[in-house]
Amino acid sequence: MVTGIILQIQETGEMIAAGTEGELTLPILDLVLRGGWIMGIIGVLSVIAFYIFFERYFIIGRAAREDKGFMDNIRTFIHEGKLESAKALCVANKSPIGRMIDKGLTRIGKPLNDINTAIENVGKLEVSKLEKNVAGLATIAGAAPMLGFLGTVIGMIRAFYDMSMAGNNINIELLSRGIYQAMITTVGGLVVGITAYIFYNILVARIQKVVYKLEITATEFMDVLHEPAK
Repeated sequence: MVTGIILQIQETGEMIAAGTEGELTLPILDLVLRGGWIMGIIGVLSVIAFYIFFERYFIIGRAAREDKGFMDNIRTFIHEGKLESAKALCVANKSPIGRMIDKGLTRIGKPLNDINTAIENVGKLEVSKLEKNVAGLATIAGAAPMLGFLGTVIGMIRAFYDMSMAGNNINIELLSRGIYQAMITTVGGLVVGITAYIFYNILVARIQKVVYKLEITATEFMDVLHEPAK
């Protein structure tokens, strides 16, 4: 009896060790592939999310760069009547602020309300350009978890279907495919959704900073037009 107990303990230990080794060596790619076609869609969404984030991140970063002496030079050129030099400086600046001020310079001589409206319109257009595809991140943040839950439902349906077709020959290997799909798609969808949500909020925060700079610069430009010539 003691020998039987020892043999049973040894067999149990070997099973645990084998299971532990399997968990450590199971490739992530294998897990993803077991998720089925829905994991393929989630994977595509993750690639799109990363592309949108990094592409917008660098573009917004360039738009947020600020030339501290830009408005001082614009003020000097306006007071000296060198509007062409001021316009050239705006073109060389190559930023939303430069394009916005350039529009204001082309309206000098018209009523100040018209100048202000023209500047605001250009500012809105520049912000719209910065927001391009950002809404796609919000869509992915909501769609990816839903796809994951869809994969979970499909996986569980598959598992129960296999059970019903197996009759009395039910085993773990038979059910593993459906359960893999059910669990993996949920995790994949949540990971992609959470990542896209974080990316979206980072970009929105950076765009808001650019909007704030545009508003401050527009106000400063209008103040320059109100200043008496020296």
